[in-house]
Parts: sequence; structure tokens; C-alpha cells
Amino acid sequence: MNKLKSIFIPIVLFIALSFSSCTDRFEEINTNPNEPIKVSTPGLFNNVTKTIVGSATRGSFGSARMTLPWMQYSAQLNYTDEDRFQFREGTNHRLFNTYYTKAKNLKSILDLNTDPVTASEMSTYGNSTNQIAAARIMLAYIFHNLVDTYGDIPYYSFGNNDPDFQALDTNNPTPKFASQQKIYTDLLKELKEAVESIDLNDVIFYENQDLLFGSAEKLKRFGNSLRLRIGNRVKNVIPTAGAQIQEAITSGVMQSNNDSVGVTFENNSINPAPTYASFFISNRTDYTASKTFIDLLKGQIGIFSPDPRLQKFIAPVGTAKTNSLQKNYQETDDLSRYQGMPYGISSQLTTSQVRHVSLFSYNIFKPDYTEYLMEYSEVAFLLSEVNGWNQDYYQKGVQASMEKWGISQEKITSYINGLPAANQKNVLTQKYIALFMQPYEAWAEWRRTGYPDILIKPGGTGTLVNPVNNTLTYTFIPLINLTEMPARLTYPANIQDLNGEQYLRAAQNIGGDLLNTKLIWDTN
Repeated sequence: MNKLKSIFIPIVLFIALSFSSCTDRFEEINTNPNEPIKVSTPGLFNNVTKTIVGSATRGSFGSARMTLPWMQYSAQLNYTDEDRFQFREGTNHRLFNTYYTKAKNLKSILDLNTDPVTASEMSTYGNSTNQIAAARIMLAYIFHNLVDTYGDIPYYSFGNNDPDFQALDTNNPTPKFASQQKIYTDLLKELKEAVESIDLNDVIFYENQDLLFGSAEKLKRFGNSLRLRIGNRVKNVIPTAGAQIQEAITSGVMQSNNDSVGVTFENNSINPAPTYASFFISNRTDYTASKTFIDLLKGQIGIFSPDPRLQKFIAPVGTAKTNSLQKNYQETDDLSRYQGMPYGISSQLTTSQVRHVSLFSYNIFKPDYTEYLMEYSEVAFLLSEVNGWNQDYYQKGVQASMEKWGISQEKITSYINGLPAANQKNVLTQKYIALFMQPYEAWAEWRRTGYPDILIKPGGTGTLVNPVNNTLTYTFIPLINLTEMPARLTYPANIQDLNGEQYLRAAQNIGGDLLNTKLIWDTN
């Protein structure tokens, strides 16, 4: 995995969202105001890839106060409002705007490589065809995450002039919200065309400036794997999805962990991973692994035997976070030493529990943690599903996930030999484990399939790690009137002011701008 290096970009870009005045300022170096602005497309691209797995989507707010606890990977240690679905509007706004700002950056790469005035100069940074393909594939990744999260959204397509696709146009501050049906259909088309255009005999950016893929072949496999993911999600509602799935597999998806795509942050306090920044720069200790997830790994709920990934995710109870970061603890097979924080309890109960639970391990806290966009293990589980819950791909998915976390082959073999047979429930539960720290994808899969089915639902009963008033049980009572976790995020509040007419149409088209409005593929 390539290390994320400091990125110096000789440009100041003022980037307006197609419906917002938000700007994104890049570093200025030796800028002469009397000279034309010069743009480094590798700098733009690397800034995008770092930002979309940064604090807005993966940090203590963008992830750990929304989907990470909702999927019961984590639980808050102090104030539990967000665990109980009362998320902050500012967190939602930042998530939405970050994706659109970075989409605008990618569109700039497309514009610079297709404008006759700038195309020649851009070709000095890398193969122009591959720059365009990479930007299209990453735009598909961004819009796929947006449509999965909100439903109908303002959408942009490089290769489709549909009049409903009006996003990223700075001359149009009130773009239409395109339908999910149109967006998913176009995402599959965009990925197909982008992959087919890749020049496999050349790189994307010259001089080793491609910090995400490193080769055109890896870009191709990511594009096809993303097409497999999206196609599988919408296969029951988009007519072309089935053919797209098979074409993507034939063209070539990820084959091993070497094909997994992620951003490895720096081993320092300047450009560290979001979790490290939250716990050691901001010096917060707000959340840890949830009891639901840890009990699944311990084999106390579900049907799987104790999972050796447990010791890679959390440290033994009593290990301070500084000792975790310094690896100043010993892994142990005594499973009683590992405890998760009860999920969905009231804030008044947290002080009675926090001294009895584990904090994250070094593997999660380390500054040079890798935030993944997509991994081979997920692809293996997808291939198991599209091949009728295939046993071989199921086992390959588990193997790949365990290898990623540094499990010994002896322990991997023992665990795989004891796996229950592949079926929908077992494959998707193992996929859930493998998607730890990638909660938005896990959330989408839960909405699509209903798995894993071990999550505590509103009104359900959970178990404490330390009794209160002589009882170990509690009832999960959400602060929002929902009978299950949110089916989508509501549109950010400022959209109603900035683009009110189109917002009202979108809300009506999807069935109401509500947390329990289901997307077109959410049929479980």
C-alpha cells in the first residue's frame, strides 16, 4: 500500500458546490498573482482520495456518530444520543458537502484533460486517457455513496447529457435531483465506459504521483469491482444490472488483497488517520467497539466460533489508549479480558460501564492506518452471492479478511475449517465482520438484505457488562421515533433554503424526506 505523502498543490481553487457557497482552499506555493493559475492534476486527485476517507466520512463524527454505531460496530462511551439516532445536523452537512466539493475537483480533472487550451499541459502529468478514466471511476465512487445515503440527489455524468443531470455546474445553483433509477443506471454505464477506456500499457500519473492505485491494472480492477458492488445492490430494480455484473467479472475484478484500494495515512501527527487524530490529537475518548460486535467475535451470539480477529480489533480491558498506541499490552486467548461497550444505553448509564470495557487496539489507533475504499474480501463475498452462495468464495473472503489483520495461517485454517456452510445469513454475517471500520457499506448491505440479524433493534433488550440496580439487562430506546435503524439520511437542512423548489420535488418523489423512507433497492 502506498504511503500518503504531503501533497503540495500550486493552486488556489475556489470551488462552489452546485447549490452551495462552500469553498475548498488548497495550499499556495510561490504564487504570482500576475501569472495564470497552474493546476496539478495529480495533486487534485490525491487530495480527493485522502479527503473522501478523512474525518468527514471516517472520523469521530462522520462515521463514529452515525453509521459506525448504527451498525453496532461501536458504541459511545459518554453521551449516547447519536447511538440512538439523534445525529448532529452539522455532521450530515459536512458529509454531504465534502462529497460534492471533491466531486467538483474530479470534474476539474476531466475539464483540464478535455479542454484544448489545457489538455496538452495536463498530459505532462500523466496519460490523459487514464486521468480521465480515473476521475470518472472516482466520481462514480462518490456519487454511489451519495445516492446510497440520501436517495435522489443532484448528479453529474461525464458521458451522459441527460437534462436531469445538473450537478457541479457553477452556473446553476439550483440543480434538479436526479432519480435513483437514472443515477444507478448511469453509474454502471460510467464505470463500464471508464474501464474500457483505460490504457493498460501506461500509468495514470507520471513520477510515482499516483498514491491510490499505482497501476492502470489496479484501477481497472477497482472499477470493475465497484461495478460488481453497485450492480449487485440494484440487481432487482435496474434491468441492466445483471449483465453489468457478469461483464465486470469477465473484465476482471480484484483477485487478492494486493488489489484492495485504500489510503494509508502517515506515521506522524501531521497527516495521520482520522481515528488517531480523534483520540490523540483532539485527545477525545468518545467511543469503542460495541458489545454486540465483540460478543459476535467471541462466539457468544450467532453461530460462529471465537474469531481471532477479536484480539486485533481491541485491547484487553484496562489497557489505556496510550498503551494501546504503543503496543504496550499482550494479546490473550482469555476472552473474558475483552469486553465491548453496551450499545444504545442512556447517557446516564455510561459511567457504570466504561471502566469495564476494552478500547481499540494498536491496529485501529495507529496513525498510519489504511482507510479502505474497497477490499478484496468484499469482492470475494460478492462473488459468493452472485454464484449462489458459493462456498469457495465465502472461505476466500474470510481468509482475505484475516490475512489483512495479520492472523497466523494456523489460526485462519482452524477457523475456516469450523465455518458453517455458506448460505445467505452466514456469508453476509462474515461480510459484516470484514467491513469493520467501513460502516457506510455495511449499512447499505443491512438495508438491502437485513443481515446481520444480531443487531439490537429499537425496543430490544441488551446486556450490560456491569450490573446496575442488580440487573444486567436494558432496553434500547431510540431518541427518534423509529422501529429500526435509519433507512437513509435526511437532506442537509441548508438545502431547503438554497434549493427549496428542487428539494420539495425530490422529497415528494422519494416518499418524504424522512429517516425511514426506503431507497429503491431497500426491500428487506
